[in-house]
This record gives sequence, C-alpha cells and structure tokens, in this order.
Amino acid sequence: MTDIEIARNTKLEKIVDIAKKVGINEENLEQYGKYKAKISDEVYEGLKEKKNGKLILVTAISPTPLGEGKTTMSIAIADGLRKIGKDSILALREPSLGPVFGIKGGATGGGKVQVAPMEDINLHFTGDIHAITSANNLLASLIDNHIYFGNELGFEKVVWKRCVDLNDRQLREIETGLSGEQKIVPRHDKFDITVASEIMAILCLAENIDDLKQRLGNILIGYNKEGQAIYAKQLNAQGSMTVLLKDALKPNLVQTLEHTPAIIHGGPFANIAHGCNSIKATKLALKLGDYVITEAGFGADLGAEKFLDIKCRKAELQPDAVVLVATIKAIKYHGGIEKEKIQEENIEGLEKGIDNLYRHIDNIKNKFGLNVIVAINKYNQDTEKEIEFLREKLEEKGVELSLVEGWAKGGEGATDIAEKIVKLVDKQENFKYMYELEDTIREKIEKVANKIYGAKSVEYSEEALKEIAKIEELGYGNLPICIAKTQYSFSDDPKNLECKGDYNITVRNVELKTGAGFVVVLAGKIMTMPGLPKVPAAENIDIDENGEIIGIF
Repeated sequence: MTDIEIARNTKLEKIVDIAKKVGINEENLEQYGKYKAKISDEVYEGLKEKKNGKLILVTAISPTPLGEGKTTMSIAIADGLRKIGKDSILALREPSLGPVFGIKGGATGGGKVQVAPMEDINLHFTGDIHAITSANNLLASLIDNHIYFGNELGFEKVVWKRCVDLNDRQLREIETGLSGEQKIVPRHDKFDITVASEIMAILCLAENIDDLKQRLGNILIGYNKEGQAIYAKQLNAQGSMTVLLKDALKPNLVQTLEHTPAIIHGGPFANIAHGCNSIKATKLALKLGDYVITEAGFGADLGAEKFLDIKCRKAELQPDAVVLVATIKAIKYHGGIEKEKIQEENIEGLEKGIDNLYRHIDNIKNKFGLNVIVAINKYNQDTEKEIEFLREKLEEKGVELSLVEGWAKGGEGATDIAEKIVKLVDKQENFKYMYELEDTIREKIEKVANKIYGAKSVEYSEEALKEIAKIEELGYGNLPICIAKTQYSFSDDPKNLECKGDYNITVRNVELKTGAGFVVVLAGKIMTMPGLPKVPAAENIDIDENGEIIGIF
C-alpha cells in the first residue's frame, strides 16, 4: 500500500482524546474538524512552572535528493518511546507545498510511521502558511502603495520581496509595476518561496503575540537616498500583519498513526532559512511530555547548526541527545557510487562515503559537545553485511548505532533506539555554540565554515562585503548568522559530494533580517525560490471519483 492508503486505512482518535493524553482540556482547543486543533496560549501559561521534559533533536547526514527520512525517523522514535512506556510527544515543522508538488513529496513520514490526517497536513492544514503568505504580500503592497502616493519615507531601494508557497523558478527575477500608470514606479524584483520568508522565521521565533508584533514592525524593508534603513513600523504595517497571523501563531495538535500526540507548527527550509519548528511549539511540548522529539531540516551542517546556534540561543534551550539519521544508500551516494548501482551491496562504496557520516558525528559530538546516536533508516535492499560494517566502524568511534524499521513495523521497529535514547539523555554534555554574538559577521561566517563545513577559507563578493559593512554600521553586527547553501554537500557546490581536499565557501551576498533577528548569508548558487523537476509530483496528484486525494507521498 502507498503512504496515503496506509494513513487512510488507519482509524484515528478524535483530537479531543489525543489532547487528553497530554492534559489539555477541550475548552483549550480550537478544533479544525475531528482530527486537527490549535492549542490556546492558556495551556502553556498554566504549565510554566512545570519541569521540562527531555529534548531529542533528530538531524541527518548530508541527504540525497529524496531525503533520508528524518520526519519518518522522528515519528518512529516517538511511537517507539510510547511502546516502551514513555510519555513522548512530537514537535515538528509544517510541510511546504513546494516539495509536495515538486520532487521530495510531503513531510508527514511514511509507511506505518506518519502524522495524520496526512493529506490535510501536507496541503492547507490549518492555513498557517497561507496566513504567512498574505502577511508577507500585504507588507509588499503597502510599500508600493506608499511609493505610489508620494514616497514620503524616500525609498531609494526596496529589499522586501513577495512570496508564494510553490516552486516557481519564473519568479526568481521579475519586473513589477509595468501597467504604465502615471505614478507607478517599475522595479526589478524577486519572489521567495513562503517558507523562506522572514515572516515564517519571525513566526517560529516569536514567544507571544506582543513579540510577534514587535518583530514584524522591526522588519527592514528598504533604504533611502542617504542609506538609512526603513522599517515596516514606519508604514504602521505591524498591526494589520499581526491580525493576519494571530491564529497562525497558535501551535497545531494532530496525532501519529499510533495515536502519539504531535504538535506541528512553522515550516522554514533549512538550506535557505533556519529550518526548525516554532519556539512556542517546542516549549509547549517540553511541558506536555517527558520526551520531546523534534527535527531540524536537511543535514546537520545546516538544520542542526541553525537549531543550536539560532533557535537554542534564542529560546535558552539545548537538546539532551541528538539522533543522526543515515541511510546506507546515502552513505554510498557520498562515496561517489552511481545512482543506478546504489541499491547493490557495496562495502567499498560505504568505505568511501562513511567520511560524511564521521564528519557529522564529529561536529555534533566534539564541536557542539552533545550526546549522539546514529539511526540507520532501514531499506529493504540493505544487507546484513553492510549493516554490520557500519556497526563495527561506529563502535571504533565510540558511537552507538540503532537499526530502525519504523517504516515497515511502526513504533515496534523503533524500540531499540527508544531504549538507547532513554539511557543517552542522562549522559553528561558540554554544549557550546560555534561562535559568540560579539564576533564580527565575518568571524561568525568563518567559524561555521571552518569548524562545521571543513572549508579552508571563505571568499566574499564585493557586494557581500559592502552589505556586511552596512549591517555593522547600522548596529546589527551582533546578530547570529543563518547560512544558506546547498544541502547536498559540506561545501557550497552540490556536485562536490565527497569533499576531498581543500575547498572554499563563496559568500555571494548577505541579507539583514531585523525582524527575525539574524543575518542570512547566501553561499554558492543557492536560491530562495526553488524550481520544479522535469516530472513534478504534481503530475501524479489527483482526486478520484469518490472525492479522495491520490498521489501524495
């Protein structure tokens, strides 16, 4: 059966019953049908003094184009912990329509480990991403309206972009204002995908409605002729934007196929944004469960680094353990094995590609100082010989391996890793950030590039250097950095899979995100608006004669 058929053939519990499992009463739910609900702020306020549960971060080695199953693994672990009698809860990101209709598919897990209702979560869900799109584009329209009616603030350069939550490469570079009306000023412009919008990051980092409104007002939207910054609050835009986002700020409650509670909220990409679910959702989950499973997008060099250096710093949290997801096919992929032969048993390919796994382990264990376990997301073609090879190699590094079969067996296939995590979270840690906020922007970039990516040096374009100087001149040099680069390699070149020898990171540009409170660093040829593949998943998504959706995976 397909993922969607497995999900549809599983009887779900009503969301009010799922809420009761974590102590939430019906009056504190805003229900979206039988199986989805938003959680009111009163729940967290009533639990503020309660001790936090254990936070387990799920990340991965550098992925292949189809991903290595972090969400599937996260759900399996949460279900597995419940199987061994532990009180677990999930805190995950919301899927973007870009990958759903593109190449990667949905983000609700797979096989017997899924969050449900799967179709709803992958599509419109509770409307959060649509609200973010609307707030983003409202601000864009207010900017252009202000310019149309006289430009009192003196906009010389507009830096705020419109967005849409779809992969549409045609919108990467556009011309706007071409109607020919007398006072309209044409402008070269760009679109972002919604999950790369600063408003998505703001929603995920905001602690409450007042924090949200203040951050929205602090968004840098342009510069005047004197090079002075212009902010959204100078247009009085923050109030109306907050109104659009007031419901989106509330975390969403759903369930796994095994009825484990799951909070799903926020959805920034990790290669072009900070890649973590909302602080509100994570903090709430820590009060509701003894073990909270969350994930950070793409490889640990991207999502985990940003989770630790941006989210944990802002939220004053740290994970008690890190699960590093790997697949045998991905390890061989990073060993240079051709796609056509990647499913064949190949110990030599594992030997060549295991360095990618080692480097991620070293970053988590020795650079960040955190407890780590490697989880092998098992595929049918994986052989005992390959699995034992990895187990022996990891034993030499003093790192445990767990073979997880959640996709095929549900929570029962993840009890081994659940038991190991319970033991791991009590081990002593020595957590540290990769840089200090007092470092210059270049020092921060170079520390991440050297320590995490393994780059020899960092090269900057003239435009990037000018922007860095301007940011520091404006007084924002003490913000954390969010490096946007390819997810497929430690380098900024998606084709450099093995990363042998010396390589540099090239910083093409930087963007100041004063509302979110970080500086985006664009490395290599990364783009903030993805494109569709030659045969997009959208071509296979349909609705049948019974009104049921088909083709989402």
